Amino acid sequence: MTTADAARAAEEFLRNLHNRAPEAMGRYVAAHRLPDGRTSYQFLAERVARARRVLDLGCGDGALLAVLARDGATGLAGVDISEGELAVARRRPELVDADLREARAQELPFAEDSFDAVVCHMALMLMADVEQVIAETARVLRPGGRLAVVVGARSAEGSGLELFLELARPLFAQRPIPPLGDRRTRSRDGLNELLTAAGFASITWEEITLGGSGTPEQVWDNAIEKYYDTTTLAAEEIAALRREFLARAAALTEDGLLTRGERSAVATTRLPASR
Repeated sequence: MTTADAARAAEEFLRNLHNRAPEAMGRYVAAHRLPDGRTSYQFLAERVARARRVLDLGCGDGALLAVLARDGATGLAGVDISEGELAVARRRPELVDADLREARAQELPFAEDSFDAVVCHMALMLMADVEQVIAETARVLRPGGRLAVVVGARSAEGSGLELFLELARPLFAQRPIPPLGDRRTRSRDGLNELLTAAGFASITWEEITLGGSGTPEQVWDNAIEKYYDTTTLAAEEIAALRREFLARAAALTEDGLLTRGERSAVATTRLPASR
């Protein structure tokens, strides 16, 4: 399989997945919050505060754009490859005037210098040909424009998500999904190298812990939606995995609740004020 074929297979996998569950990410983000109650959408939006024209790469169901709208952004746009998620986004009252398009981040349908800021929540790390994505991002940003992305989520030690992965990884290895994204986007050094090569300033890297708690059943539901590999499992495998997870989770619960636990990183940077 060629690189282009692999990229097409990965995009088709993601498109089908998000068309089947267009509001899954929004539910997941709402359940996993910072200790002060903010979501990662809110944390990311604060990194581009006061920007008026903002583009969301991989905008999904529009939840992040809705946060930006409530914060005062007026020239909002989003691209995504999932028709199902875009349909949800278009129903949001905050986004009635937003420019939402089915498009790839590698071929943005916008003119140069169209935006004050670009944001991307857990999508850049899934994209193929990331150098082209970054080049397109630089093209549509105005001089001095900001880029803020959330990348690299991983489970926290002793959390419900860590337990889920411990039990699920052997099954995932038997039926791997198409390779997704470029591993360089998941580390500080890798992402910084990619962005500075395209003319961006060195990144600011902030690690955040998204926590909260839930019943073992709630954490199970979150994990099933979060890990795309679960779509490759047969019904009987998922049922057996659920039984084992709930049995093991009982030993980790406090007052019937289980720590969800996930760590992410938020990278921010700017283009030079003049090109």
